[in-house]
Amino acid sequence: MLKCPAVCRALLVPAAVLATSLVATTIAFAPPAFSQEATAAPATTEAAPAVAAPAAAAEVVAPKAGEQGGEHEAAQWNHWAAGNEITNIGSLQRGARNFVSYCAGCHSLKYSRYSRVGKDLNIPDDQLDEFLVLPGDSKNGYMLTTLSAADGEAWFGKAPPDLSLITRARGTDYVFQFLKTFYADPNTATGVNNLALPGTAMPHVLAELQGVQAGVFREVPVPASGDQPASTKVEFVRFEDHVPGKLSAAEYDEFVRDTVNFLDYVGEPAKAQRVSLGVWVVLFLLAFTGIAYLLKLEYWKDVK
Repeated sequence: MLKCPAVCRALLVPAAVLATSLVATTIAFAPPAFSQEATAAPATTEAAPAVAAPAAAAEVVAPKAGEQGGEHEAAQWNHWAAGNEITNIGSLQRGARNFVSYCAGCHSLKYSRYSRVGKDLNIPDDQLDEFLVLPGDSKNGYMLTTLSAADGEAWFGKAPPDLSLITRARGTDYVFQFLKTFYADPNTATGVNNLALPGTAMPHVLAELQGVQAGVFREVPVPASGDQPASTKVEFVRFEDHVPGKLSAAEYDEFVRDTVNFLDYVGEPAKAQRVSLGVWVVLFLLAFTGIAYLLKLEYWKDVK
């Protein structure tokens, strides 16, 4: 029998209902005390309150003189950086919790075993079984979703991808930007759209945490060039809060950063060790270069 967290079951409702209720995935998951660091960004088992869909996907406004500050920063969303630290164990632990709570219902990590994650992230076996291993899975098994490809394609239009290598393929900044740039769009099946991946089939499963934001766009004139007549294009301006979430903007950024950090670890579990070892390799090469140079001087000292 298919085991699927609440988000998968919620996605079976008609699109018109889904657009107004964006329910986050839940499993019985209290914030684990893996370490003293891993206590921020709480998980939740409550569904998001019903949200009335906006009348339009995004408001189009006329250009205004002197737009700057926060608006300018939002317009530069494609330059937002994740800023994650692969060596931060507390962040990785929270990221693992976030992934299992909100992503594992639809996405797999087919190259990662629960046991390896527990060992690398210093998570005790009892807490690993209680908080991370999904019901019916073994801690020695791979982190696979119970959502079949056929069901995923039927519900979303395409099967949700495996995320094992998403940060290696697209980069941590892309994943960070993707999770922060959902905006309300009642013209889509899920009721939302995304700046980083326009037309995404993925619902905003973190809506209860971030809230639902409206995108504000404006028409910008494009001068004639060659054979192309003058025209206009739609340009993103800023986000506006439509329905508030449970987390502040800073807390949500930290939540996303922890999640991205965990996916970065999953993409290369030995990355932290490799980076640490690389420092010693460089120091050895520098020392060996000095020794080799002195040896060369000794060999060639009598050669005129």
